[in-house]
Amino acid sequence: MVTPWPPARPHWLLVALSTAGAPASTRVTAWRRLRSLGALYLQQSVCVLPASTQARAAVEALAARVRGEGGSVRIVEITVTDPAEHDALVAELQDARNTEYGEVLERFGAFFAELEHETARGRTTYEELEESEADLDRFRTWLAKIEARDYFAAARGEAVRAELAQAERALANFAALTMDAEDVGARPPASEPRQTSRPDLEPTHGAGRD
Repeated sequence: MVTPWPPARPHWLLVALSTAGAPASTRVTAWRRLRSLGALYLQQSVCVLPASTQARAAVEALAARVRGEGGSVRIVEITVTDPAEHDALVAELQDARNTEYGEVLERFGAFFAELEHETARGRTTYEELEESEADLDRFRTWLAKIEARDYFAAARGEAVRAELAQAERALANFAALTMDAEDVGARPPASEPRQTSRPDLEPTHGAGRD
């Protein structure tokens, strides 16, 4: 049976990390990995994040790497017993995710504008379709990364998912226009109607008088 996340009173991972004695790149790697997991920094080199199964496995893998490169890491699983403090941590994490979701929503505007612009110009080509598909794939990847660290279902996530669904529909329409345009271009020109000679309508050049 899968345990739902988050539980009523989730546990947290408190991570204290030092890269003294390790290469400079270790500090950057550790910081980027913890941020990608949605860690909330309490002070320099000390952060917390919900102790989900995935987060715990990722933090332990990071700790092994940092230690292997000469640094040190301490991971402590804790519970926050003060409801107000717990709610404050959750709110900070939700605010961070809402900010990220907001950035995605802003970028969608350019995506829709580009499709409309190319359609208006009559540039419904396969090359434009491929470029827009690549853009949409980047949106999906970006959204998936944010969702993976959205432990408490930040409110703007639903808006982004709805916008993504709308973008997929818009791209499907653009693809249909592209296919229709290529079909038209591939058709042989329609043959001109055969001219039937009708003597009663032809001019009588050179006809003599009686």
